[in-house]
Amino acid sequence: MQRITALARLSFLAALAALALPAWGGLPASPSAAKLAPPAVGQAIRFDLSPPLRDMKRLPPPWSAREEKEHEVPNRTLPKAQGARVEKRVGTDTALQSWPGTGAAMPSPSRNWDGISNQNMVLPPDTEGDVGLNHYVQWVNLTLAIWDKSGALVYGPVDGNTIWQGFGGPCDSCNDGDPVVVYDRLANRWVISQFALPSSTGPFYQYVAVSQTADPTGAWYRYAFQIPGNKMGDYPKMGVWPDGYYMTVNQFTAAGKWGGAGIFAFERAKMLAGDASARFIYFDLSTVNTGYGGMLPAHFVGPAAPPAGAPCPFAEVDDDAWGWPNDQFSLWDFQANWTSPTTSTFGLSGNPNLVLPTAPFDSNLCNYNLCVPQEGVPSLLDPISDRLMFRLDYMNFGDHQTLVTCHTVDSDGTDHAGVRWYELRDAGSGWSIYQQGTFAPDAEHRWMGSIGMDKAGDMALGYSVSGTDMYPSIRYAGRLPSDPLGELSQTEQSLVTGGGAQTSSYGRWGDYSTMSLDPSDDCTFWYTQEYYATTSDRGWQTRIGAFKFPGCSSNPGLQITVQALPTTGVAPLAVTFTASASGGQAPYTYAWAFGDGASGSGATATHTYAAPGSYGATVTATDGAAKTATTTVYVTATVPPPVITYAKALPNPFRLKVEGSNFHSSFTLKVNGVPVNAVYKTSTRVVGKGASLKALLPKGTAVQLVVTNNDDGGVSAPFTYTR
Repeated sequence: MQRITALARLSFLAALAALALPAWGGLPASPSAAKLAPPAVGQAIRFDLSPPLRDMKRLPPPWSAREEKEHEVPNRTLPKAQGARVEKRVGTDTALQSWPGTGAAMPSPSRNWDGISNQNMVLPPDTEGDVGLNHYVQWVNLTLAIWDKSGALVYGPVDGNTIWQGFGGPCDSCNDGDPVVVYDRLANRWVISQFALPSSTGPFYQYVAVSQTADPTGAWYRYAFQIPGNKMGDYPKMGVWPDGYYMTVNQFTAAGKWGGAGIFAFERAKMLAGDASARFIYFDLSTVNTGYGGMLPAHFVGPAAPPAGAPCPFAEVDDDAWGWPNDQFSLWDFQANWTSPTTSTFGLSGNPNLVLPTAPFDSNLCNYNLCVPQEGVPSLLDPISDRLMFRLDYMNFGDHQTLVTCHTVDSDGTDHAGVRWYELRDAGSGWSIYQQGTFAPDAEHRWMGSIGMDKAGDMALGYSVSGTDMYPSIRYAGRLPSDPLGELSQTEQSLVTGGGAQTSSYGRWGDYSTMSLDPSDDCTFWYTQEYYATTSDRGWQTRIGAFKFPGCSSNPGLQITVQALPTTGVAPLAVTFTASASGGQAPYTYAWAFGDGASGSGATATHTYAAPGSYGATVTATDGAAKTATTTVYVTATVPPPVITYAKALPNPFRLKVEGSNFHSSFTLKVNGVPVNAVYKTSTRVVGKGASLKALLPKGTAVQLVVTNNDDGGVSAPFTYTR
């Protein structure tokens, strides 16, 4: 739960945090039979291309939070963990590693600098960022900054809403927190997102921006999406997948009540192209099971893309104390269908595709309250042990696929925080837990972890560490593929040693941290986390560091890059593909499979997609030594959309005439996202009518008109109309 700018919105979030929930009776012991409603499909209510970020007016922190005297919101434990029955775990944690690693020390940091500090006087920092080919971008709570990979600051720090200036959306100046930054390695672009809450009663929005180029200081395609059902999407987490940008949120109603898990897919191909008609697909899991929440979407990393057409995995961890028969790890598949979005599926009618029992764990640390001690002060810190920690990284090794993630647990039943981590594998017969461990090698507390894997299969886990004899500090540990399963054998290394404690009575810490994999070599890990240089109420700092296992070679061997122009357009869509191989042994040959049954050859190939759909075009390069490398680029051929060219209000009775082209007889007309009563006249004219229409079209106010063809899902670009 984050801080937001207007007092009304701050009061709303504070009310959420303080809301007394009814006692939680536990989740059903078997998947719910409740019906999952069909997905909602929508598009941005506002879109534009920003000026280059480097040329925009920089809005420097601090902001008005100092004057509003509202700087933090207590953590709201997920309802499924509230009122949990007494832990019934049988025996001890069989995955516990209660000893330090016995292998070599983890590599020392090759880069190590202070990131954003608490310039906005808020708690907690929501520490996250990501690394690209040339930059590290960090957006921590309300503040944004960009460095080159040597650690030189190239932009900021600025208020995060700097990037939304001049957008014309519903909440450009809000800067409401809970930002997300992810790097799209398939496109060499950046994606950022932030919730926007202009009112305590809704509607609520998610702002998403995609960089126009690889330069994060350049121009951005900006989108504002309205959250369906007038729900507020808290704790948004985003992952990049070839066919979409996927997001999870913990939902709350405008009345401040728990609203279940919300699941989104955003139309990546159109957003990369700066297409105003980019859509989202949304599932509301509250109709299936209100206990679902704290999910993560998979985020693709590594040199090889997921198999063409593979659904995006989503994950959640659940304690048996919450009503399940076992401690368990649940997986859902989100199969987005951009040709027919309403036929998209999430899990088995909203329930998991797969439930995997885990080694026993206890998520209850001090009754989900402040628990982690610090040196020299009585103040305790919040371990946030009711959910998975950011991120759920996916990697494709060819003969198997992996997912890695982690969460905080009571390692030994004494409210001693440790990090439970997992590697899941799919070698062709479905996902299973390949290995798991709980890292608690001594009396200190470790929590707020984030884990990643490099292309050699090495794993690195970053976390906070603290105790009665230690200020909160940042460390990382890891393992090699040859180490015993379930063990972080490479002894932990320090990124920074804390010099002070946090004394705030709220005890907020985190709410997360981020381990990222460098796309330039798929070997170097980058980690960002918070710490205190001196004891204070809220004087947190963040740290950014990089390191690499010596056995992970940056020599890429045979590598292949591919480009498709265009990546989206109306069917029939003619696309030119270009592939380039490097490394290995020349000469190179290229074989193409375009994803619709057709094939081709050569470094440059052209192909026309006759039918609408999303296609994975795969190219295989073979070098002179018969070594091969394969990669996939994704293309979306869309249905011809309706086009709005003109609108005019008509009197007596009040109506709205909308003209354009390709209107179908089954259609929906929306004004600022609100469906209105309308009749079809011809393929070039529809007319809105009804008593409510006039109120949606106040004189002198610009509104956005959108027409959707219901039969094929074609959506017009927003048309701005002022009566």
